[in-house]
Amino acid sequence: MEDLKKELKEELIKSLNLEDMEPGDIDSAAPLFKEGLGLDSIDALEIILLLERKYGIRLEKPEGAKEIFYSIDTLAEFVSKNRKE
Repeated sequence: MEDLKKELKEELIKSLNLEDMEPGDIDSAAPLFKEGLGLDSIDALEIILLLERKYGIRLEKPEGAKEIFYSIDTLAEFVSKNRKE
């Protein structure tokens, strides 16, 4: 799971153009939005696209995205359970 978390951090940095950030700068348990990493709704759309392209995951219930996208920990758990190999 730690490898997946590191991979997700790297993908977020690349996809969201988080310049000057390294995977180690992102706390896996910290919120991704608002007070945490400071992401916004446009970033959420980028994460949805990332999940579809890289992991073959489509969000069937967008209303559940808030819990899934809470942190790297919750995102990694979701990807681990739902990705298409």
